[in-house]
Amino acid sequence: MKYSPRHSNPILRLAAGSFYDLPCPINLSMWWNFGSMLGVVLVVQILSGVIMACHYTPHEALAFSSVVHIMHDVNQGWLFRSIHSNGATFFFFCIYAHMGRGLYYHSFFLHKTWMVGVSMYLLLMAIAFLGYVLPWGQMSYWGATVITNLFSAIPYVGQALTNWIWGGFVVCDATLKRFYVLHMYMPFVLAGLAGVHLFYLHETGSNNPLGVDDSGDLVPFHPYYSHKDFLGILIMVGLLVQVVLLEPDFFGSPENFIPANPYKTPLHIQPEWYFLFAYTILRSIPNKGGGVAALAGSVLILYLLPFRPKYFHLGLAFYPVSQFFFWVFVSSFLMLTFIGMRPVQEPYVMLGQVSSVIYFAYYPFHCFLERGWDLMLGYIQFSSTELAEDGVEGESSLGYVSSNL
Repeated sequence: MKYSPRHSNPILRLAAGSFYDLPCPINLSMWWNFGSMLGVVLVVQILSGVIMACHYTPHEALAFSSVVHIMHDVNQGWLFRSIHSNGATFFFFCIYAHMGRGLYYHSFFLHKTWMVGVSMYLLLMAIAFLGYVLPWGQMSYWGATVITNLFSAIPYVGQALTNWIWGGFVVCDATLKRFYVLHMYMPFVLAGLAGVHLFYLHETGSNNPLGVDDSGDLVPFHPYYSHKDFLGILIMVGLLVQVVLLEPDFFGSPENFIPANPYKTPLHIQPEWYFLFAYTILRSIPNKGGGVAALAGSVLILYLLPFRPKYFHLGLAFYPVSQFFFWVFVSSFLMLTFIGMRPVQEPYVMLGQVSSVIYFAYYPFHCFLERGWDLMLGYIQFSSTELAEDGVEGESSLGYVSSNL
């Protein structure tokens, strides 16, 4: 009898068990495609970053000109830089969709997978911030100054920690070199965490849109989901190519086309769009320490979700009120992102504070909404059962009286 190589070869057997023959729920929707897209973008970012690192110079006097050299003089350098800078945007778009699906369908009850995933998100934010500093333009320099200054809000050790990160008393050449080294090596740590993330996911299996046990209704990953993932990756790569070739600077800041000048502060300092929600939360609180705590809490709160109580259904498929509140939460996230691009003035200050309250209110309130819905349905079911039993008893009594007559 002839065996398939993926069954006889130990390496192929391991890979096939993790991907090719992996049992998957039969009803996964398009929202499960973003995980594979993230894997592809991670590979693209690492490859394009390594190529650019061969020509980049991490020195405060040469960093900006080395980026110009990559764009103008290096063969296909403009292409690799555009792919890398816009690839970061697509990376965060996919990860926010991936995390939003996890929130909606309660993927956080896969405890180990979720914890590793949130750690990957924090690491990705750090990598993106470090990379944003490297071009050493105006927005890069002042963005680094503002963000690293947030560490000074930590009691007792804040200023010493900030100076240690800078390697001096201001953002300087030492800061740039440290950020370059970290930005080079941290993506490989992220790739390792991605492997751990997949290991835990394959250990427990994916959840599904209905939030029900599907152990008896599974299909292999190939061909059912491999073709579907390939189509999603094809669409994403097509959109990335369109942006790279037609609008390569669409997501960039005009200020970053100016070399860093420590003596001239830009009129409106803002981070990249994927950090704007946290930046708006930071500036919505007048107190510096409170703003830093709220900024950190806006992300770290994700670590608490696996410890919330489980209710009758996993996911929001059968909780219409919670579905509405979830989309209010998404709207608040989008509003925070929009307000981060606006100047610090009314009505943006008030809208930012209201959106921040809605953002944080979602995490405790959605538990109460789900619990309340379960109690209401339980009461209705109990009342209906009682009415049905009373009806049966009434019919039995009438039958007894009729037989006696």
